[in-house]
Amino acid sequence: MNKELLILGIETSCDETAVAIVKNGKEILANVVSSQIESHKRFGGVVPEIASRHHVEQITYVLEQAMEQAAVSWDEISAIAVTEGPGLVGALLVGVNAAKALAFAKHKPLIGVHHIAGHIYANRLQQEFQFPLLALIVSGGHTELVIMKAHGEYELIGETRDDAAGEAYDKVARMLDLPYPGGPGIDRLAGLGEETIEFPRAWLEEGSYDFSFSGLKSSVTNTIHNAKQRGETLKPEDIAASFQASVVDVLTTKTVRAAKHYNVKQVIVAGGVAANKGLRSSLQQEFANLKIPLQIPPLYLCTDNAAMIAAAGAIAFAQGKRSTLDLNARASMPLK
Repeated sequence: MNKELLILGIETSCDETAVAIVKNGKEILANVVSSQIESHKRFGGVVPEIASRHHVEQITYVLEQAMEQAAVSWDEISAIAVTEGPGLVGALLVGVNAAKALAFAKHKPLIGVHHIAGHIYANRLQQEFQFPLLALIVSGGHTELVIMKAHGEYELIGETRDDAAGEAYDKVARMLDLPYPGGPGIDRLAGLGEETIEFPRAWLEEGSYDFSFSGLKSSVTNTIHNAKQRGETLKPEDIAASFQASVVDVLTTKTVRAAKHYNVKQVIVAGGVAANKGLRSSLQQEFANLKIPLQIPPLYLCTDNAAMIAAAGAIAFAQGKRSTLDLNARASMPLK
């Protein structure tokens, strides 16, 4: 790999407008993120049209900030990587079209990147990969287990059959009148409570690495509703602790079982829910006992950012992968 490979990454798949510049796939020179949480908070979730408009307003400003922060010129940029999908199609289009315009105007190679590949490669910004590795991806829209035997090779061995873990967190948070995004609020509340309610764990059929959280979400709804009908008061912190214990138990157990079965050399965690203290603690304890190296990125690399897109783009660039100016946003997109 070129000693001075500088990849400019752009991420606009949901409600963060982000631009980063990464050197040699590992060293962050700039990582600028403009969050829209305050705009969407009053709606209890992301409003696609509002997200798209904010991206249009912020993309140029964030790009200029990243270039200034990295103190590099356009002549030094090797290629432009952008989130192609999956995500909100209107939001994705802002980033994709910005990347195509820059690639055309600055005569730079263009690389479309899968959003989940980006989350996986956020870990490489901290530590080199050891293959074969197992990746647990947990976010608002995804819950997956992926085996990687080499850079850029992904074998999906498990995924959610309904709600993603992060989606379940947001829905339960609304039941408890917690603000958006719900994940951090549930995590904080769970730390104050006790697991007093036995919520279900969806193990599915024997040997399955798939996940299901819709039944758990329904169980929480019914528990709260039934308690109100009986005139009982349930402590919100105990509901949060019991709910989180169910999610963490399933995620940890299936990840440990997959790591043993595939005899991996490393386990990495990716996605916004990787910031969850309960999940981090459970995984760290289990893999310390197994003596399998576990890599969880710092909090600022768990949520959506462009450094992860640039890191994944660096691998794609080194492997000779290029996109044309026909590149389009893809709301749904397989990881391969």
